[in-house]
Amino acid sequence: MMNYIWAFMIIVGIIYGVFTGNMEALTNAALNSAKEAISLCITMCGAMSLWTGLMEIADKSGLIDKMTKGISPFVTYLFPNIPKNHKAREYISVNMISNILGLGWAATPAGLKAMEELTEFEKKRGKRETVTTATDEMCTFLVINISSLQLIPVNIIAYRSQYGSVNPTAVIAPGLIATTIGTAVAVIFCKMMQNITSFHAKERT
Repeated sequence: MMNYIWAFMIIVGIIYGVFTGNMEALTNAALNSAKEAISLCITMCGAMSLWTGLMEIADKSGLIDKMTKGISPFVTYLFPNIPKNHKAREYISVNMISNILGLGWAATPAGLKAMEELTEFEKKRGKRETVTTATDEMCTFLVINISSLQLIPVNIIAYRSQYGSVNPTAVIAPGLIATTIGTAVAVIFCKMMQNITSFHAKERT
């Protein structure tokens, strides 16, 4: 869908430029945008390399394991039906930690693996070969992943730095407040839905 939207916007822009006699301005804007895109990619590559490297150091030093154990009670609270030794919990924890540190590119692979493990968990729990509907655990994980608390919004800081912000890190405090509130609301919503689901399940039995 996004491809269609962008294609539509580009075509409309070109047609508008032709009929208003602004093709030169349109061409210059396209070239300048391409130049800015390359510069932004280089900036983001540097930021990504830095934080991914720090994440790797944290993993090798055992810090990630300690952080994973640290948020274990929170994971248990959100996913009470997943056994403590299940692989899904590990991937969920890594995803959460990566998002908290602002490492969205590191969180994505862990998130995908978490969904795979949750699917396998549901197959065994429901004794079926395929899972066609998102489970409570999947929905909870997705909501928490989207609302994600962030201590360091690495991407936004890199964007602000690229476009000449005087103080790129000024967004840390507002971002922390906003994501904290968002995560708190997400947790409350997920627990409410889990309670409603449990209530209906008891009524059916």
